Amino acid sequence: QVQLVESGGGLVQPGGSLRLSCATSGFAFSPYSMSWYRQAPGKERELVAAISSAGGRSNYADSVKGRFTISRDNVKNTVYLQMNSLKPEDTAVYYCNAHKRALMREYDYWGQGTQVTVSS
Repeated sequence: QVQLVESGGGLVQPGGSLRLSCATSGFAFSPYSMSWYRQAPGKERELVAAISSAGGRSNYADSVKGRFTISRDNVKNTVYLQMNSLKPEDTAVYYCNAHKRALMREYDYWGQGTQVTVSS
């Protein structure tokens, strides 16, 4: 069964850091682009960061650029999100996503999310 399991969330003070992990299983990890999304209370889900299948390209939401770093380990089948200089507005549930475009269909998998709360 396909599984994406996020971990590493929690409560942190403004200016602090967290590293989220997304451990995957049940599918061939390496051909998938990986992304982190987040959804804050009362807001729409937004793309936070994405990384290409080989890890050579990445992009970030303007709101997190320079503070967050996405990375992946294609041996461990895991994607990470290093979050530094956290702000209260970063508070959200963070979701891991795997996506692949194939010839006859697209593959799209989601984790259940991990809560990140930034508060004094």
